[in-house]
Amino acid sequence: MKRATKVIAVLGAATVLGALGAGLFFFLPHSLPEVAPGPTQPTGAALVERGEYLTIAADCAACHTTRGGKPFAGGLPFKLPFGTIYSSNITSDNENGIGSWSDAEFVRAVRSGVGQHGENLYPAFPYTSYALLSTDDILAIRAYLRTVAAVAAPAPENSLSFPFNQRWLMRGWNLLFLPSSEFAADPSRGDEWNRGAYLVEGLAHCGECHTPRGLMFQRKQGEALSGCEVDGWKAWNITSDPETGIGSWTDADITSFLSTGHAKGHGPAGSAMREAVDLSFSKLPAADIKAIVAYLRTVPPIATDPATRVVTEMPSSPSEPSNTLGARIFAGACSSCHGKDGSGLVNARASIQGAHAVNDQEGANLIRVILQGSSDETKEPGRTMPAFKAIYSNQEVAALANYVIQRLSAKAGKVLPEDVAQARE
Repeated sequence: MKRATKVIAVLGAATVLGALGAGLFFFLPHSLPEVAPGPTQPTGAALVERGEYLTIAADCAACHTTRGGKPFAGGLPFKLPFGTIYSSNITSDNENGIGSWSDAEFVRAVRSGVGQHGENLYPAFPYTSYALLSTDDILAIRAYLRTVAAVAAPAPENSLSFPFNQRWLMRGWNLLFLPSSEFAADPSRGDEWNRGAYLVEGLAHCGECHTPRGLMFQRKQGEALSGCEVDGWKAWNITSDPETGIGSWTDADITSFLSTGHAKGHGPAGSAMREAVDLSFSKLPAADIKAIVAYLRTVPPIATDPATRVVTEMPSSPSEPSNTLGARIFAGACSSCHGKDGSGLVNARASIQGAHAVNDQEGANLIRVILQGSSDETKEPGRTMPAFKAIYSNQEVAALANYVIQRLSAKAGKVLPEDVAQARE
């Protein structure tokens, strides 16, 4: 099920739940939590420094900063079939940002998904993961955001059709799926593992993309981190399954992928994952990455779609003739960077051997990276793949994707021109 369809399902279910529960809590205002820093919470510059680190670990900039926009000024659109949601301004501006918010209001928003005036927020904001954060960490983030330059510009108003514009309907959903307490360390595990669990499940909110969703858009925790589809892109299985997950990756592989956005024999990160690496993971201390690896190693293996199984040995020769349409396009547009065998010529990042994207017979991510390209904000040579959506037709992109899949995984690609047309939307 596509993400947008799932959002429709959750809001529709929330409508029913909200209506059923209206007599119990519709007219009750959201209470404010009592918040106070703990005895070990730093103060002054040290608190702001810790808050900046936590803001980076939580990847706040990814959603609250538009490409080329002012930091944390919001306005990033989340387009849905029934309208568009925009991320909010979280700068220190009193009118348009969160400058006038109290600490208690900020903690409530982060942990419970409730705004300054008691309005329910939509779960595009990952508050079900942030609910696990400690009060001290949320207050440190708040302290840092107070230092962010105020931007006196409101984020665009959401444009949602009825009944999806009725925020109170989220109350029913929260009753069922919002965690009721912050993260509790497992005493049977070491400090490093618990740190990794806190990062993966809370701050870095990996499950928001990598955990499948149920009919009501809730995360299916029984299948945690086994992969999901987000806006047409596949967030891959990151459980310890050796064939469809990352069980066969070495610690060094996972570390490299999180720190640099690429691992030899596993390809580069793309789309939202590349953004997460560029803005968050690559800026974390090595100890945090090590903790994340330690935790991921213990995630129970879950085997998923065998069509995405990664072939660990390169086919000895192309499984498709070199004179096909896809082969000709690859030779003319791709091989100068990626090499004829996908091993990469310009730099290590250009190697796409072993990547999930080229091992998926449906080619969901491969289609989109061909159309949209891939780049970070620097757009430096060697770190940028151009977009080909204006150059090649749907038939040509499908042919190219199928050739790459067959060439690098020896699987039969199943990409149709209709799939490419849908990805263009």
